[in-house]
Amino acid sequence: MRIKAVIRARTFRQSLLLSSALMSLAAMPAYAQEKPKSDEQSGIILNPIVITSAPQSTPFKVVTDPKAPRQPVPASDGADYLKTIPGFSTIRNGGTNGDLVFRGMFGSRVNIRTDGGVILGACGGRMDNPTSYISPESYDRMSVIKGPQTVQWGPAGSAATVLFERDPQHFDKLTLKGDSSILFGSNGRFDARVDATVGDKPGYIRMMANKSRANDYKDGDGNRVPSKWDKWNTDLYLGLTPDADTVLEISGGLGDGEARYAGRAMDGSQFERQSFGLKFSKSNVSDYLEKIEAQLYYNYADHIMDNFRLRPPQKMPMESEVDRRSMGGRVSTTWNFDEHRLVGGLDFQTDTHRSKEKVNMQLTDNWLKDAQFANYGVFGEWTWNFADNQRLVAGGRIDRASVEDDRASSLTYGDKRNQAAFSGFIRHEQDWSSLPVNSYIGLGYVNRFPDYWELFSPKGVTGSALNAFEGIESEKTVQVDFGAQYSEGDTDIWASGYFGVINDFILFDYSNPGGSVATNVNARIMGAELGVSRQFANYWKAEASIAYAWGQNTTYDEPLPQIPPLEGRLGLTYERDNWSVGALWRLVAAQTRIAENMGNVVGKDFDKSAGFGVFSVNGTYRFNESVRLSLGVDNLFNKEYTEHLNRDGDAGFGFSSNYQLREPGRTFWAKTDFKF
Repeated sequence: MRIKAVIRARTFRQSLLLSSALMSLAAMPAYAQEKPKSDEQSGIILNPIVITSAPQSTPFKVVTDPKAPRQPVPASDGADYLKTIPGFSTIRNGGTNGDLVFRGMFGSRVNIRTDGGVILGACGGRMDNPTSYISPESYDRMSVIKGPQTVQWGPAGSAATVLFERDPQHFDKLTLKGDSSILFGSNGRFDARVDATVGDKPGYIRMMANKSRANDYKDGDGNRVPSKWDKWNTDLYLGLTPDADTVLEISGGLGDGEARYAGRAMDGSQFERQSFGLKFSKSNVSDYLEKIEAQLYYNYADHIMDNFRLRPPQKMPMESEVDRRSMGGRVSTTWNFDEHRLVGGLDFQTDTHRSKEKVNMQLTDNWLKDAQFANYGVFGEWTWNFADNQRLVAGGRIDRASVEDDRASSLTYGDKRNQAAFSGFIRHEQDWSSLPVNSYIGLGYVNRFPDYWELFSPKGVTGSALNAFEGIESEKTVQVDFGAQYSEGDTDIWASGYFGVINDFILFDYSNPGGSVATNVNARIMGAELGVSRQFANYWKAEASIAYAWGQNTTYDEPLPQIPPLEGRLGLTYERDNWSVGALWRLVAAQTRIAENMGNVVGKDFDKSAGFGVFSVNGTYRFNESVRLSLGVDNLFNKEYTEHLNRDGDAGFGFSSNYQLREPGRTFWAKTDFKF
């Protein structure tokens, strides 16, 4: 059953517009970091307003609050929120649901977890990629672990692991608490959300709901870019807390939406989501057993795409409906033995992909299964505090992955692929006694089984194999990650870098008129992120960050495609009492290292790209601890520009074949945050 909810709350919006406009001013992202510790929860916390209690941090882990205002104002999906962190980029489809890239690495190389589970998109072209179903502001925390430096979360990500997390609740007395926000912006942008929890000693009920919509935006030259979207999500959590160390939590959620895509031949007219979960955790079990955790999850995505509901009627109407059902679970225990700490457990994940049968170009009610995936793994991570200021962290996991080709028209119909693979890492961390510095260096290895889009989306494959399902090999990455952080007084400096060798890197070739061809090549990658912040003259704070990624196809001695160019950010904030103003200047260099017509499942290198700079301003006013009012102007000078990672405009909207999507022009926005 299709779930549709298009809330046209014009009266509600108009009544709140005046109050929202009076409360204007928001701050830019600030990089606050203190001397790191070894705990797994440590990380860099980025808060766009004022950092009032700086957390522990490490150079390889980033933690950010997704509920705080950001600049540029993100869309409603997870990829656009992550793009504000150095090293992340997106490939634009329209106004929302861009595809995430980290350090030039795409797809399942970035392992994305939502509340411990996995939701996978259904479209073969990733119109509904995994972050499309994530509403970041409904989570308490976004965490990014750079590189292959953890094995705790399902098949390991070779580029990064991203965790969207919600915290269990505990109460000593009957309590109602929560937060909400309202955002208005250019191009009809309207967001509203609420996150409320009521609880007492025995347990709690937590409810989250959000709505986000926008019309087509205009680029810096005033040209309309088809990009409207309309989304909603709601989730409910029921928790039992018989004591301070025990939580049993049941959850369920629904969502849906639609999105017009300037860079696609079809739009997304349905993004139906159903989610269910069960969690249990018990802490302080014994002197040595610190914690027991268990989890089951179910996520379902039902996606409809067509070329007639959200765009002018086409000569040849097209419609497709696909779905994907993901189920999984995880059990882990945490042990403490003096200077040793061990986290061990097992997990599993299964998913089934289907599409609706067509008769005479019309959809029927008959679902056809085309793929089944399964992964079963066992893992362990060990931390050894062998000195007062030094730690050795190591982890390993063994996965058994399998997939079956159920496409009746496929040359490999009924065939199965199975693989047993090892992934692991070892890392040395040190807190320097002579300096306020923490450093680390780690070596990681990941054997990544190809994902659905790499096995089933290509039209062909190089070599003698029948198709990509038979011919594409798993991807093997060996990577060294290293970094350091200095934090003293008003100054914070952090840096993280990497160097990797990838055997059987999965590459897409779009030079064939018949469609994409998948192939395996060998590659080298390297790059770094660097940030610095300095408070001065009591009220001022200056910040800067830079991110660089490099990749080389060593098989053909040419650049890897879809590598973002050098990017830097410069910020200046003035904060006094309960208000602040700030400016952000984003600078992106030209990209001259390209591999024309090579790329991934959704993007390819068109040509060399020009550099650009975008200047934005913002401010914040706090009425009290419960109300924060924000205003921003993104792209203040209405710059017309394109990102290097991009898609070509679709002919259905009248775009020529060489037209690349332009970014939004000047954008005004106002956001009000409430806590209760």
